[in-house]
Amino acid sequence: MSHENKTNIFVVGMDEGNLDTLLRVPHAEEYAYHPLLTIEELQHGEPDIPELLRKARKELDSFDGKIDAIVGYWDFPVSTLVPVLNEEYGLRGTSLESIVKCEHKYWSRLEQREVIDEHPAFGLVDLEGEPRVPEGMRFPMWLKPVKSFSSELAYGVENEEEFREAVDNIRAGISRIGRPFEDIMDRLDLPPEIAEAGGQACLAEEALTGDQVAVEGFVHEGEVVVYGVLDSHTYPDSACFLRHQYPASLTPETVERIKDISVRVIRRIGLDNATFSIEYFHEPATGKIGLLEINPRHSQSHAEMFEHVDGVPNHHRMISLALGKNPRVNQGAGNYELGAKWYYRRFTDGIARRVPSGEEIARIEESIPGVKIHVIPEQGQRLSDMEGQDSYSFELAHLFVGADSEEAMQDKYDRCVEAMRFEFDEPEADSSAH
Repeated sequence: MSHENKTNIFVVGMDEGNLDTLLRVPHAEEYAYHPLLTIEELQHGEPDIPELLRKARKELDSFDGKIDAIVGYWDFPVSTLVPVLNEEYGLRGTSLESIVKCEHKYWSRLEQREVIDEHPAFGLVDLEGEPRVPEGMRFPMWLKPVKSFSSELAYGVENEEEFREAVDNIRAGISRIGRPFEDIMDRLDLPPEIAEAGGQACLAEEALTGDQVAVEGFVHEGEVVVYGVLDSHTYPDSACFLRHQYPASLTPETVERIKDISVRVIRRIGLDNATFSIEYFHEPATGKIGLLEINPRHSQSHAEMFEHVDGVPNHHRMISLALGKNPRVNQGAGNYELGAKWYYRRFTDGIARRVPSGEEIARIEESIPGVKIHVIPEQGQRLSDMEGQDSYSFELAHLFVGADSEEAMQDKYDRCVEAMRFEFDEPEADSSAH
């Protein structure tokens, strides 16, 4: 196929579901998308940064056309490989330092503290010696590596005993992401306290309370724009997400406050020509807002939500920025008033004896308009063997639903859940457990 008349965009870790979305952005017919590195290479086991960069360069150097953009929508290591490659190939994008300032949770908190008060108390926990609660901090709190993804190794702890148990778990698993993250950090001139902490440190943060809210935005030529505020709803008595919903059902004043905090923080961090998403907690009774974390990328899993409501998936902003175009769109031009991503979960381990087939899913999607379903486990898979799950539950399916009211959306979700047939066998007792 000739690339001569098309704009060539390399997508790090391109997958089928997102290619489908990329083909629906405005002007997609003018773009040729090329995969760069596979999901398996990027997300399984411990990422080998020098080797991944070597493979990527080899692929790019052997390409016979003009390289117009390199983009990515995944967490580490994709988020950090993109700016390294953009700089090497003279392409548009934000600096590696601005990405790492978001992704290194401790560095991110130090930067936030300079410009906002809406963050929890935080401190480092020594993983070498006797682990101690940082001075002046109270339970309940969260312990997490300064770099992890998909809530891996993030533990909510209520007391000293749980604190020590979480530290042991983090100590055992932190190197899988921490070591490669240090390969990336070595490329930067780091402030002394960040260099000292390194990429395999443990952060304690006092627990934030309230409802979860997320914002999506971009920076175009230095101008920070927040284009979407979303609600996150959790399962009853659980920290696990039930659904994300756009637009959020917050008061206009609260939306403005959250936008203002976001703009100040992103300016401070120095992101430019990049997308971002930030997660918050909001207490409706007191109006209190707390910033949970900053992701220096748009959330690819929100693409359908934005498409339902605005008529354009949020991947459009990433592509526009990489090509030097203004990413603004007419918001509210979609088919539905509301869009949501639902997480259908199971809270106990099991072996998936039966999962819905592709044909069954297609039938459900056909019979309920505005619905798209992605099944997570494979037949015969043990749920606890799935990659990237949180510490408390197992995702069975993601459901993307567009509707004109919350009632209609709940109804569509319930009908989908009812129509999907999963069956599980109890896992045999772990032979290593006594």
